[in-house]
Amino acid sequence: MRMLDTVAPSILRRARVATSILFAVHGVVMASFAARLPWVADHVGVGAGGLGVALLMPGFGAIVAMPLSARLTHRYDLRSLTRVLIVLWCAALLMPGWPTSLPVLCAVLLVYGASAGLADVAMNAHAVVVEDRYGRSIMSGFHGWWSIGGLVGAGLAAIAARTDMDARIHFTTVSVGLTGVALLASRWLIPHRQEETADAPPAFALPTKEALPIGLVGLCAVFAEGAGVDWSAVFVRDVLDHPASTAAATVAVFSVSMAAARFAGDAVVRRFGPVATVRVAALLATAGALAVVLSTRIAVVVAGFALVGIGIAVVVPLAFAAAGRVGDNPGRSLAAVAGIAYGAGLIAPGVIGGIAHLSSLTVSFIVVVIVTALMGLGARTLRPASAK
Repeated sequence: MRMLDTVAPSILRRARVATSILFAVHGVVMASFAARLPWVADHVGVGAGGLGVALLMPGFGAIVAMPLSARLTHRYDLRSLTRVLIVLWCAALLMPGWPTSLPVLCAVLLVYGASAGLADVAMNAHAVVVEDRYGRSIMSGFHGWWSIGGLVGAGLAAIAARTDMDARIHFTTVSVGLTGVALLASRWLIPHRQEETADAPPAFALPTKEALPIGLVGLCAVFAEGAGVDWSAVFVRDVLDHPASTAAATVAVFSVSMAAARFAGDAVVRRFGPVATVRVAALLATAGALAVVLSTRIAVVVAGFALVGIGIAVVVPLAFAAAGRVGDNPGRSLAAVAGIAYGAGLIAPGVIGGIAHLSSLTVSFIVVVIVTALMGLGARTLRPASAK
């Protein structure tokens, strides 16, 4: 455990609120873009295949950028760095509405994904600092606010789409508003700089032997999350032949279940520990994925997606918290784990779509069954260092 200066309780509470707000801001940006993908595809003039190619680009951008964040978190004060990168992430929302060709859209989404990755690592690094000073598990709650932000972003996007608002106007309005919120909230963040005695990480931080297994557990959870968010509606509509309203409701059930589990997750982790929590969570997620694959009853499938959301909810927060506490340079470990988990998660929708194209969407969800089961097998890697 790193030694941290004592912070007054009132300052610490404000830092927790501010960090929660920034997580929500990040989620709003992500969902705002995802919910307007049909408009973007029509504006560019691409079908499902071209859009699938474009959606691989944010993952590649994040994979390239996240390792660079280790160097940044080592060199700069976390409060200042987080403020700059979350504002850049808000600004990145301005870009996807303008391209009119697939190559330009792909280039734009590379930058978009890189911005997402850099901001993600910075705010999670600050969240680890806040959690360490609290002395108890609060990371899951931060990610719960990211989920809430996603729901808010999706809701605002639905209103914009229903009123036929041009996505460029929608994105600009959201970007400007969120930038103001992020700048105000970031004033409450805690200043924190890496100890001067610590060696600077390389420009590209590859996973260490301690960080790699943690990252793989996170990968499993984020892959399942990407499959649920991006493909659950398509599954209900195309495989079960239910209307668009039911498909949209399925996404909402998945997202709300995950958000609720994240807010409850910290109390569960404090009671049972991260290893037991993740093992039980993996059982729930695997059972839910099996229900999706094996059942044709809509109620069972929707319940299955809800179980997947509940099961994966706490895993990524626990992986990030574990990464922030291993190795000589926590920033490097956190960046490596984030690169493995979120980079793969951003690619997950394309992987699911590719398998569905070669076989069927039902077969592609067997992959979700496998990765959620593997998540439970790797739970031991999240054991606190003092307990190993």
